[in-house]
Amino acid sequence: MTTRCNYDGYHNYNVKITDANNNTILNQNNINGGINLLNIVKLVASGDVITGSDDSATLANLASIGTYVSIPGSTGSFVVGAGVLTANNYYIGGDTHISGLANVATGSTINVIGGTATMSGVNGASLLGALNGSIVNIEYGGTFNTGSAFASLLEGGTINFGSGGGTLILNGGGTLISLLASGTLSATTLNNYDPSKDTIELQNTIETVTHYKIQNGGAFGLDSSQKVIILYGKDGKEVAEYAVKPATGVTLNNGDYTVGVGENPLKVSYSDGNTYIGVCFLTDSMIETPNGEIPVQNIQVGTEVITYDAGSPQTRKIIWAGKKRAVTNPLLADDLAGFPVRILRGAISEGVPYKDMLITPEHCLIFNGQFIPARMLVNGRSVFYDKSISSYDYYHIETEQHSVIKADGMLTESYLDTGNRSSFRQDGNVVSIGASQALSWDEDAAASLTVERAVVEPIHRALAERSHSVAPDTIISAPALTEDPNIFLSTDKGQSIRKIRSSDNHVVFMLPAGVESVEIVSRASRPSDTIGPFVDDRRMLGVLIGKITLLEGNKVRELTSHLNTPELTGWHEQETSSCRWTNGKALLALGTRKPNSFAILSVEVLAAGPYIKADTAHQELQTA
Repeated sequence: MTTRCNYDGYHNYNVKITDANNNTILNQNNINGGINLLNIVKLVASGDVITGSDDSATLANLASIGTYVSIPGSTGSFVVGAGVLTANNYYIGGDTHISGLANVATGSTINVIGGTATMSGVNGASLLGALNGSIVNIEYGGTFNTGSAFASLLEGGTINFGSGGGTLILNGGGTLISLLASGTLSATTLNNYDPSKDTIELQNTIETVTHYKIQNGGAFGLDSSQKVIILYGKDGKEVAEYAVKPATGVTLNNGDYTVGVGENPLKVSYSDGNTYIGVCFLTDSMIETPNGEIPVQNIQVGTEVITYDAGSPQTRKIIWAGKKRAVTNPLLADDLAGFPVRILRGAISEGVPYKDMLITPEHCLIFNGQFIPARMLVNGRSVFYDKSISSYDYYHIETEQHSVIKADGMLTESYLDTGNRSSFRQDGNVVSIGASQALSWDEDAAASLTVERAVVEPIHRALAERSHSVAPDTIISAPALTEDPNIFLSTDKGQSIRKIRSSDNHVVFMLPAGVESVEIVSRASRPSDTIGPFVDDRRMLGVLIGKITLLEGNKVRELTSHLNTPELTGWHEQETSSCRWTNGKALLALGTRKPNSFAILSVEVLAAGPYIKADTAHQELQTA
C-alpha cells in the first residue's frame, strides 16, 4: 500500500493512494484547504490533508463535496464545524479523530484504509443516527471507533468490510447495543463480514456474553442474504444485536451457540473488559514452571519459572509481568505490520513446539546457544505470519535476570527491559518497578543475540527443508524478481526524464534549462524480501550511487552533496566515503545553473537489484 502526497506550497495537495497490487484507491489533485477568513469560514476549500499532528478545522466548506485525507503516521484531527453542509469523503490512513459529528452531513463516506478513525467531541446517545445514510468502509486492517458517541450513531448507515479486514469498535454506554431498525431509522448492515479477519469490539456492555444466536435476516424484515446475530448474557439479557451480510465463501449457520462450548462459527474473546467477536486471540503460550505449565496470561509477580541458561534447569521468580495490545496494519511489510508469527507444531524438531506457537516477530528463539528473532526464520510454510489475526494481546514476563525459558516446549527468552517497559500495562499483583532499567543485549542477555546471515541462514534452510514434511500441502511461491532498476529523473518542475544512454556503470541524462534539483528515481526493494528473511537488512534499497558529474557548456562539475551531507532526503546513511544507497527516490541539488542552457548529468550506479517487480515503498510521503 502506498500513499503519495505532494504539496506545492500553495495550499494544494496531490494525493494518490494505491494498494499492494497497484490498484488505485484515490487519485486526486488540487486538494485545497481553502482560505481561513477570520477563523469563521474557509473559502473555496475542496478538502484538506493531515500529514502530522496539526488538526484540520473544516469551519464551513463552501465548495462541492470535499476530500479529506490523513496519511499513515499522522495524528491530527478533522474538526467539522457548523455550516458544513456537504457530504464529504474521508480517507483515513493515520490515527485520526473526527469531531463535531453533529455537523457531519448525511451521505458522507469514511474510508478507513489501514488507519484508525475515532469519533470524538460528543458523548452519549444524542447523536442517534448521526451517520444515517453515510458509508464507512473499513479495510487493510483499519479501525473505526464510535468513541465517546454510542453505537446508535451508526443506525441507518452502512459498514463495508474490505480487503485485509478491519475492526469496528462499538460503545454500548452500559445499554443494549442495537444496530437493527429503530423507530424511523433503518438497520445498520455490516457488509462483506468475514469473522476470520474482521473484528467487532464491544465496549461498555451491560454484561459478559455467554451465548449467542444466529438467525436469517428475513425474519427481521431484512434481506434473506443477511444474518442477524444476537448476543446474550448469563441471565438471558440481550447484550447486542446486529445484522451482517457474510463475505463470499463465509458460512454462518443458524443456531444457538454457547461461548467456548462445541463448534462455534464466531470466536468471542475478552480483554480489558471489552468483548471481541470474530477474531482469534493468540493461543495461550504455556510456560514451564516447577508446578507444571501455566498459560502466560496467568503468570504473576512472584510466580517461579524454570530457566535453562545456567547449564542445568533452575527456578527464578517473575519480578514483572506486562501485557500490551497489538493491532495489525496490513499496509506495512509483513514483518512490520504486527502480524504474529505462527510456528507449526513440530516445525523445529519432532514435538518442538508441541503445539502451534504464536509469538511476535521480534521475539527470540534459542538455537545453538544463541537468540534469533522469529522474523528471520519465516519460510511461509511451517513458520509464517498469521494474517488471519488482526488484533491480539501479547505478554512479557521478566525474571530476576534475563533467562532462557520454555514456552510450548520451545526454548525462548524471558523479557529483557531495554527501556520499553512503560509501554506495557501490568495486571495482577502490583510491584514497584521504578524507572525502566534500560538493560542491553550486549551486557545483560542470557545468551547472545545474532542476526548474522552466516549463522541464521543454515538454520532457516534446515527449517525450510523440514517444513515439507510438517506442512506438505502448503504451496508457496517466490515473488518475481528483476535486476532492472528502471532509473529515471524527476525534476523540480514536475518533468520525468529518461536516460539517453548508459555504459560502464554510468547512466546519462539530458537536463533542460531551469532545473535546479532532481530526484533520482528507481525501483526499490528490501534485501530481506528479495534474498530472504535470514538477511537482516530491511532497508528499501534503490541504487548505489558513486560519482555524479554535471556537464554544462564547456565546464564539468562534480556533485558531491550525496557524499558529504549526512541528512539528505531519499538517501540512506552513508557506509563508505565513495558511494551511498538511495531509497528509490533521492534528492539531488544541481547547484547554480547557467541561464537558458542544457546540461548533461552522469550518474555512476555501482550496484542495483534484485528488485521485486511490483515493489513500492509501503508507506511514503513525498514533499516537493
